[in-house]
Amino acid sequence: MGTSPSHEKFKLQLTQENIVFAIAAVLFIGFSLLLPGFFNTDNLLSLVQNVSILGILGIGMGIVVIGRGIDLTMVATMAMSTAWTVGLMNKGVDSLTAVALGLAFAAVVGIILGILVAYVEIPAIFATLAMAIVVYGFGRMALVDLDVIYVPESETWMRALSNSFFGIPLPVVWFALLSVVAWLFLQFTRWGRYLFAMGDNRAGARITGIPVRPMTVLQYLISSIIAYGAGIVTASLLASVNIRVAQSTMVYDVILVVVLGGIGLSGGKGGVRNIIVGTLLIGILLNGMTILNMSFTVQNLVKGSVLLIAIIFDSIANPRDEQTAQQGDI
Repeated sequence: MGTSPSHEKFKLQLTQENIVFAIAAVLFIGFSLLLPGFFNTDNLLSLVQNVSILGILGIGMGIVVIGRGIDLTMVATMAMSTAWTVGLMNKGVDSLTAVALGLAFAAVVGIILGILVAYVEIPAIFATLAMAIVVYGFGRMALVDLDVIYVPESETWMRALSNSFFGIPLPVVWFALLSVVAWLFLQFTRWGRYLFAMGDNRAGARITGIPVRPMTVLQYLISSIIAYGAGIVTASLLASVNIRVAQSTMVYDVILVVVLGGIGLSGGKGGVRNIIVGTLLIGILLNGMTILNMSFTVQNLVKGSVLLIAIIFDSIANPRDEQTAQQGDI
């Protein structure tokens, strides 16, 4: 028996992205009706600002995952490179030099990661996990000596990065602009097409002449630079940098955004829209749990459970083949 066109249309629309968006909408409506203070203007502004930081990091993580990798170093990179930049400013170094040095540090981390994964062939999950510890330890020993570093009052340009633009918080604007740039990169450049090809079939991509190793280095370089940008926006928003975030569970929130939004961990699928949808859901969920005054332990339990469910769903929807296992990627 044939399937009606209307039924086929419904099946095509029932994607993970649409399901997650629907859940986000239901949570938003439910929290607005049931949680006192959720729908307040101040809370909503705080929500979209915090979501923007998570989304910016999600863009970087998504680019790596599409190329069949993962970056557990990005939050440590964000914290230590930004802290060094702000610390240099506090020591009297001019803004341009401080930003250039912080950006260079983040870029070096990304290049080293890419080399470890592409040329030394260490599985990405182990290389980035170990590198996160190294980045934090080196930064704590050689770059910054305080847990919290405040943005100098004289650096008005940095503080202005979190202002509003026609009533829209600037972090949201930066997230939107980065999303557009990332979408253009993935859809309309050969490097973006290379990443999808690598994620879909790394061996096949190599056979067709795609420079798989240099592209692997590039994806981790992009991720680290985006992490530095997220750190600058965060420093602007909080007027400080807390390096303890490098040892927090924030990187798992970023992974949750990516996987929940529909970018498969096996690589080669998904895009910016998936990251935006995943960011909305996690942002609403985190904000709701904060208003409910859930303990840190309970919040981690909820996030961990959601991440586990998302990974199980991803494994079913995107089964990893023998070639994926040989690459050592998660």
